[in-house]
Amino acid sequence: MADIYGNTSGLAPSELKALERIYRRRVPLDVLTTPELTRSLCEITHATGRQVGVLVDRTGEVFRVIVGDAHQLMLPDVGRFRAGVGRLRGLRLIHTHIGNQPLTRDDLVDLTKLRLDLVAAICVDPAEPKPTWVYYGHCAPTQEGRSEPPYRTYGPLSAHSEIGDIDVGRLVAALEEELARAAAARVVTAKDGRAILVHVCDKRNAADAEDSLRELQELARTAGVAVADTVLQIREKVDPKYVLGRGKLEDVVIRAMQLDAEVLVFDRNLTPAQGAAIAKMTELKVIDRSQLILDIFAQRAQSRDGKLQVELAQMNYLLPRLGSKDDGLSRLTGGIGGRGPGETVLEIGRRRARERITRLSGELRKLERQRKQRRRRRGRNDVAVVAIVGYTNAGKSTLLNTLTGADVLAEDKLFATLDTRTRRMVTPGGREVLLSDTVGFIRHLPKDLFAAFRATFEEAEDADVILHVVDASDPSNADHFTTTERLLAELELDRIPRLVVYNKADQLDPRRAAMLAHEHDGVAVSAQDRRTLTPLLRRLESMLEERDRRFDSSVELRAVEDESPAWMADLGGREL
Repeated sequence: MADIYGNTSGLAPSELKALERIYRRRVPLDVLTTPELTRSLCEITHATGRQVGVLVDRTGEVFRVIVGDAHQLMLPDVGRFRAGVGRLRGLRLIHTHIGNQPLTRDDLVDLTKLRLDLVAAICVDPAEPKPTWVYYGHCAPTQEGRSEPPYRTYGPLSAHSEIGDIDVGRLVAALEEELARAAAARVVTAKDGRAILVHVCDKRNAADAEDSLRELQELARTAGVAVADTVLQIREKVDPKYVLGRGKLEDVVIRAMQLDAEVLVFDRNLTPAQGAAIAKMTELKVIDRSQLILDIFAQRAQSRDGKLQVELAQMNYLLPRLGSKDDGLSRLTGGIGGRGPGETVLEIGRRRARERITRLSGELRKLERQRKQRRRRRGRNDVAVVAIVGYTNAGKSTLLNTLTGADVLAEDKLFATLDTRTRRMVTPGGREVLLSDTVGFIRHLPKDLFAAFRATFEEAEDADVILHVVDASDPSNADHFTTTERLLAELELDRIPRLVVYNKADQLDPRRAAMLAHEHDGVAVSAQDRRTLTPLLRRLESMLEERDRRFDSSVELRAVEDESPAWMADLGGREL
């Protein structure tokens, strides 16, 4: 028996038989539809009060028969077939509408999302089972920078006379040639294709929406993603299933088709269920903020520590997202007590992921012990340690290079530095100092990544002074300052004396830079210009001298405490 897809509940056996007989129809490629198919669809629609449709392949065979309700048709999964860059799917949808209704929004979403060859709607007279008008539409190439929709629609056309001249085969061949030419004209450098960035928030967080979306664009640029468009939606409440509303998500699908985008990047951390639901509805690759940051870290980690930390964070991220199929994938075991379903593929995958997490955690602990030994040896030399921390892309690596003459990689990108680098410098007063550059902070840093990279800040734990670098030219510098201070407190580094350094002061009014620095008892500098670093070096020497005085005082106090028991014991032996 042939399968009937969609809303088959409540249909009479005779109606189901009539639907099955539709599979016998053939629709040549040089016509839009045949009179026999049109008559069958109209009779069933009139009898059931439901939309009925067929997916027809290019050989003319009916691939699927679908039943909907009075207003819409839900298409089944049709696989990928031959759809790709410059190609259509090789299927056309011919279905009915009750009354004189043109192509609906759902029709156009199905057309663009599935890249169907064509969608045709046959309007059925509500009073009798006969066709009145026909509407049809097909995908269309779009030009870069233009806002025309990625489809063209036609109608109403007479169901009896005007549709006879439509040669679907020639139309589809010309379309694919035009689509392939338009795709070849686009230059895509990103490995994953073009992406649409999506930021959704409720009205309470609307003030930060633009800044957050701009930061997502910078993250995408750093990851090498070609950004085709951005979408910003402010809602009363974030949709629990699709994040965006369903209607808005359908608009994004059409926009993705128009721009030939293959990836959606969300500026939030999606739950496994949300990611799966959005991917299923859009048939696009879905990436959230955590994945994007993890990808950047994976690209840029150089040291063994960094690579292990990134892999650990990736495994922790992927573990809850390992989806299951069913018990049909179970592995059977033999022997008494071993019959029946064994471990499913899902269980095996999860077990191996947990084993890998355990192994990575052990290797990181071993490397942590080695770092502690190196720091102890270094501490015996009594050399002051200064750690540079701050928001990502604040100019920390540039400051390190200028102060020490090093050639550490410094780029105008987020997370250019992922591995701690330490260099020696000598202050104008002749003091030798070790300067350590650390990974940058960012808002909403993924929890697993923060935990994995906690070891990166061990250098800062032993620092005598922390230089907190802030990008003074960034409009969100106040938020960046607050984020960094909060993370320093979480890392228990807020007890260490620190100096706030407002960098890139040359990119804004000098009075504004001075005011920002004064507000936090800091200094304003341009890390690229060594002449502006004199106030910073003076303050740093002053703070290190204060550190020496505290150290000397504590040494004297310990010496007195060490001598106290002998003195007290001596006194205790005398008569007073």
